[in-house]
Amino acid sequence: MKKIIRNIVLVIIVVLVAMGGFVYYKINSPAFGIQKASYIYINEEKNYLQLMDQLKTAAHLKDVNLFERLAHMMKYSENVKSGRYEITPQTTYLEAIRMLRSGRQMPVKLTFNNIRLKEDLSERIGEQMLFDSDALLSRLNDPNVTASLGFDTITILAMFIPNTYEIYWNTPVDKFLERMKKEYNHFWTDQRREKANALHLSPVEVSTLASIVEEETALPSEYPIVSGLYINRLRKGMPLQADPTVKFAVGDVSLRRIANWHLHIESPYNTYLYSGLPPGPIRIPSIKGIDATLNYKEHNYLYMCAKEDFSGTHNFSIAFSEHLVNAKKYQDMLDRNHIW
Repeated sequence: MKKIIRNIVLVIIVVLVAMGGFVYYKINSPAFGIQKASYIYINEEKNYLQLMDQLKTAAHLKDVNLFERLAHMMKYSENVKSGRYEITPQTTYLEAIRMLRSGRQMPVKLTFNNIRLKEDLSERIGEQMLFDSDALLSRLNDPNVTASLGFDTITILAMFIPNTYEIYWNTPVDKFLERMKKEYNHFWTDQRREKANALHLSPVEVSTLASIVEEETALPSEYPIVSGLYINRLRKGMPLQADPTVKFAVGDVSLRRIANWHLHIESPYNTYLYSGLPPGPIRIPSIKGIDATLNYKEHNYLYMCAKEDFSGTHNFSIAFSEHLVNAKKYQDMLDRNHIW
């Protein structure tokens, strides 16, 4: 009898070990039927059922029952954390639950460039983060918020340096702004600030000038030349007379021809009416544009006009009489092409 009992116990142990081994194998095997990384987004509601829907539809969870049993044992449904999580083809059941339960998210590679207005920036950022565009825009238009960051509601765009940043998807909007201010301070090194001081410009004024330069020419190789031209004008106390600022004042950056009446639009951004720089950037300038302004090319040019071949390049001149000749060529080409 003892032998029989011993054999039964032995069989039970073997079965239990086999079952344990099988369970161990299952929970440590790839849990998702995907060929490349998939991302799971959990918002502030931290809804477990919505998460399960994502795991099934976006990540193709293989064994829903096994996942849920393991999640229940690990009390995950009581510890859901918001965030953006990466699921790879190799992610196991156990790894997935541990990652989700601990809140070990994968940061977003946040990118923004070619931005003109606060509305454009808010929309671009809102597409990539948990907070929506309205939440960001309301803060960019709030004088108290912008003042706390060292700007006002007009100059705040200068704080954003176009680049790619790693940041967590569920970062609150105010923390995001603090991060952007930190990146701004990091960008404006002592060396860059010294160059700005040599121009008698603040970092915001450099960004404002760079924004005009980038709107003036689509050719990066011309940035230092155009920057040097405007700096020459500033030093001489001449109005910038920059067409992009007129387009901004009019509210139509698509204008291909500036009419005489455009030059009389009442706006602090109209550099035909007002000397010096406008109140703030007319777009968010790129790093290349800012550095081209700080490292402008020294020359004696005071005038520029788009070339009549519509190449996007410019004719530069020292004398106004030469500029008039260049302007006539361009205007004649506009007439011939019926651009009014």
